[in-house]
Amino acid sequence: MTNGVDRTNQKQLKKYRLIKGQRAAKYSTLTNLALSVIKGVFGLMSGSVALIADSIHSFSDIFASLAVYIGLKLSQRKPDEKFPYGYYKAETMASLIIAVVILISGLEIASESLQGIIDPQPLKLPIIAILVAVLSVAVSLLLSRYEQRVGHEIDSPALINDAKHSLIDVFASLLVFAGILSSYIGYLSIQGVAGLMVALLVIWMGFKIGKDAVLVLLDASIDPETVQQIKDIVLAVDGVEGIHEVRVRRSGPYLFGELHLETKKNLSVEKAHEIADKVEEMIRREVEKLEKLLVQVEPVKKDVIRFALPVKTSQGLQSQPSTHFGKVPYFLIWDVQGGDIESYQIKANPAQDLEKKRGIKTAEFLVNEKVDVILGEELGEGPRYALSENVVRFANPEGGTVKEIMENTKEMVI
Repeated sequence: MTNGVDRTNQKQLKKYRLIKGQRAAKYSTLTNLALSVIKGVFGLMSGSVALIADSIHSFSDIFASLAVYIGLKLSQRKPDEKFPYGYYKAETMASLIIAVVILISGLEIASESLQGIIDPQPLKLPIIAILVAVLSVAVSLLLSRYEQRVGHEIDSPALINDAKHSLIDVFASLLVFAGILSSYIGYLSIQGVAGLMVALLVIWMGFKIGKDAVLVLLDASIDPETVQQIKDIVLAVDGVEGIHEVRVRRSGPYLFGELHLETKKNLSVEKAHEIADKVEEMIRREVEKLEKLLVQVEPVKKDVIRFALPVKTSQGLQSQPSTHFGKVPYFLIWDVQGGDIESYQIKANPAQDLEKKRGIKTAEFLVNEKVDVILGEELGEGPRYALSENVVRFANPEGGTVKEIMENTKEMVI
């Protein structure tokens, strides 16, 4: 019941995040529209090539912010038969569109700026142009901070990228301000130089955002920290012997993952599902951005099999096999690898003198010794359950002496 409530809360939280991001993108679009019109009008009135270039830049931002808005809007659609993984990559597509728009605007600004360097013109309304440039700096800075705050809050790559773009607008407007001020005091060509610097900055950011978007669309693994975090979480879960093929891909603001678990051989289906569910629960608890996780369970292939035989004495290979389990004084433990006996040792049973739960404590002792197979005939229900829960098998010994029993385990298949 609790898991169902948690899943519902997670879905509501995701929807809230997408709506909040959509609202931020809408505000960004309207703000850039206003800035573009103001800078364009006063740029033409004053004859400022830098201000006109900045207007073109802001106008391109309208399409970028609109792309983010549409991407976040589409991301809210539920998965369906055609798109079983949802529409989250619509936001990544929006980021790619942003990159293309940024590159085009950068080239356009470069062209206008070069013209300003070759044929500089004096400003007609220098004071107004300076005031508009200052306004652009202030508004772009506030917009960037707002988008960055919301983008990190909802973990939206497209919104964070748009915030970076708005931050570039701050530096671009500062360069425009410096260019207009220089032109006002007599250095006419500085406007074109400022515009060209803005263009180079814009083009660099366009390539960076575009590269990240393409990598996400191609399902590249670009989040090694999360992969390592998942590995650490999984290996801490009881019953997990190993982990491999951990893959994490980003889709919009969320992550999709898959991994292969290694468990003990001959693990029951119920126990395997229990471990897999535990792994998924732990990962979801720690990795909030995770939308879906595919866990595939594989039994680990053991090279070494460890056997345990109850014996009456501690005389090594001369010991006598015992038919008891809980009250037996010793266990002979040996490893078999590739059909050969690698090593053996005698271990005292720490539970032999207990009055209660002697069999269960003996079973726990053997589990701690990492025994795979116990050879014995007398095994109560409690010890059997404890051993089966930990995937320890039990079988009847074949042979009359310790040496014969050990020899017969060389070819035993488990």
